[in-house]
Amino acid sequence: MSKFIAPRAPKGFRDFLPETMLRRNYVLDSIKEVFHRFGFEPIDTPTLELHETLFGKYGEDAEQLIFTARHGRSTREPLAMRYDLTVPLARVVGQYESQLNLPFKRYHIAPVFRGERPQRGRYREFWQCDADTVGVAGLSADAEIVIMMYEILRRLGFPQFVIKINHRKLLVAIGEFSGLPQAQLPDLYRSVDKFDKIGADGVKRELIERGIDAEAVSRMMDLIQSKEPGGNSLDLIAETIGGAGDTGLNDLRELADLLADASIPAEHYDFDFTMVRGLGYYTGPIFETVISEPNLGSVSGGGRYDNLIGMFRRQSLPTTGTSFGIERIIDLMDELELYPLHLGGTLVQVLVTVFSEETRRASARIGNQLRAAGINTEVYLGTRKLGRQLAHADKKGIPIVVIAGPDEIEAGVVKLRRLRDGNEVTVTPHELADAVADMLADH
Repeated sequence: MSKFIAPRAPKGFRDFLPETMLRRNYVLDSIKEVFHRFGFEPIDTPTLELHETLFGKYGEDAEQLIFTARHGRSTREPLAMRYDLTVPLARVVGQYESQLNLPFKRYHIAPVFRGERPQRGRYREFWQCDADTVGVAGLSADAEIVIMMYEILRRLGFPQFVIKINHRKLLVAIGEFSGLPQAQLPDLYRSVDKFDKIGADGVKRELIERGIDAEAVSRMMDLIQSKEPGGNSLDLIAETIGGAGDTGLNDLRELADLLADASIPAEHYDFDFTMVRGLGYYTGPIFETVISEPNLGSVSGGGRYDNLIGMFRRQSLPTTGTSFGIERIIDLMDELELYPLHLGGTLVQVLVTVFSEETRRASARIGNQLRAAGINTEVYLGTRKLGRQLAHADKKGIPIVVIAGPDEIEAGVVKLRRLRDGNEVTVTPHELADAVADMLADH
């Protein structure tokens, strides 16, 4: 006999049983509905990409988390597991550009892999939902992404969330105005990206440790923490740095106008100059959604990245998009109990009981009739006593049981029992589907 192996999944990787999958599917289906409403269409890509496809796109901190793939001698191609869904999109556009119509609006829902230290809300395998628009340089595409982020969080029922908005060119202008040399701007991004984790003092200390002049750091910290209600923060920055940040400020003002035109409530978005988005490929407006209470960090983020696709074709294409962190969204929905009341632990709506092998064919016909009427139906496959079958339905959360014993079969009827309240009716086969639908409507 082979050696016993203790069953367990690797750290940071998870199994999902049916009740959990039903909740995950509810979240994914809700997001898909909004994607479709905005005209985004699905694609998929391989889990493994070429090493050269992924590396050199994310920045030094992020690339330390990329899983490289070992393989046999049959191939010499260095491979890595996808870190996100954005770089694969850039490769797809470069590879299939002759088959795509611009603007190209795609969404992609799939697992990605990162060598994180596993903790609450952080896993080594997790699912992302991305939506991106390729081929539009104007701010209308960025505004549509922010509006869609708002609609998705509202569709899922989150009462308190804020979409933080910033601009990479404005961050550059703030850094240069403060006196940071061009070569040290990446250090600025990396440190300010940790603002929520280490606070203003921690960011200031880290920037100084990176060799940035203390006076420049002080000026820069004052600017990025500028805060006024609504769009007034933009005016405050403009008054300080003058024309140095015109490009970023003008873009953000236009974005604010487009959000107002779409009637996005002001309490759900905020211009936050401490929000950086650490990935190195962003070039314009950037976005990040934070659930206000409870705070589990950001649940979606994205922005404009006009140069990335140029790594896979002779000329780049303007692109903007967003990514939703499904795991954090699901954790928060569990905590806030945002799932619909009708979402139980099973998809099965009816269990048809089987009294004996002699009545099994009659029970199977009932099951087929209900399925043909669009009702999710399980015909009991064992031969246990009726009480055991009822207990099975109750434990699984099946709301309705069909009782079709020898007496019912002989009389040409069946009994329907709703387990929640014990309500029971006797109907003919002709009335069966309508009677089940009525019981489900009252469930």
